[in-house]
Amino acid sequence: MVKEYKYLSKEQVDFFMENGYVVIKQGFTKEKAAEWTKNMWTRLGLDPNDKSTWDRERIHMPWHKRESVATFAPKAWDAIQDLLGGEERIDEQSSSWGDSFIVNLGTPELEGPDKHVAPKELDNWHVDGDFFVHFLDSPEQALLVIPLYSDIKPRGGGTYISPDGVDLIAPYLAAHPEGVLPTGLSFTPSTSTCAEPKDDPHYWSHLKEIKRCTRFVEVTGEIGDVVLMHPLMLHSASKNHLREARVITNPPVSLREPFNFAREDPEEYSLVELKTLKALGVDRFEFKPTTERRRVTPRRVLLQQKMLEEEKKRLEGLAKAADAVSINSVSALIAVA
Repeated sequence: MVKEYKYLSKEQVDFFMENGYVVIKQGFTKEKAAEWTKNMWTRLGLDPNDKSTWDRERIHMPWHKRESVATFAPKAWDAIQDLLGGEERIDEQSSSWGDSFIVNLGTPELEGPDKHVAPKELDNWHVDGDFFVHFLDSPEQALLVIPLYSDIKPRGGGTYISPDGVDLIAPYLAAHPEGVLPTGLSFTPSTSTCAEPKDDPHYWSHLKEIKRCTRFVEVTGEIGDVVLMHPLMLHSASKNHLREARVITNPPVSLREPFNFAREDPEEYSLVELKTLKALGVDRFEFKPTTERRRVTPRRVLLQQKMLEEEKKRLEGLAKAADAVSINSVSALIAVA
């Protein structure tokens, strides 16, 4: 019997098993996206109509509000459950999304139809998860999720992914049960003495490994689309040659328990587990970490705390300005009366 899923079709399941990702079209509504992004430029302190104020290429914003994925993006939530083996396996804290936008504004130097940076030339290739020591079965980052809050055209700053990457990363983690640190150094064992380099770029970098990859996909789409990827998918920010603001988020999905690649009943494997086993070239794999699982405090946490306070001040200023306009309007009506 063919296993039934809440949302994913057989074609989508087959596509995920081959490529390590699936796109959920219109996972949430344009109205929801507009509601969440309406104050984004105020939060940034930038003018959407004046590119001279766009002083940063990419901005990782903190979150102000959250909503359950089940109500915000129900189709995406059903697909997430399909990929991870059911809602009961998903950690409750990761069942909501926030407005922590990642905005790619590009740079003047790379704007224009004649500009091009090939995927292998990008310097941002990495695996997500800057907040924990990585093991093959790590539950902290069970999926890579990219909801689109802006339309993303080709050459418009969409994330680049390399489906080849899963086949490179999974065997390495399988061979290193001591775990790997999420540092800027490619493949740094957790027993390394350089555990916390000062130039930590906040992700697990793979600039050497990407040279071995041959398949690259530029993530494009419409507002409301949601891209769901294997947690070991190599990906990179790209250059926004169009300089139309590209807006996404990147909410991690965590599991209650680590992945299990040696289940007694093969029918109980999740699609992510099956894709990992495929990358290892086996039907079953016993894995046990040889060091303790532990969290890492990334530098971005402190940076985003500072950014959050700055954004709150701008939003307070906007609210005060709106109140002043409202008071003046009432006063004018009273005067006329």
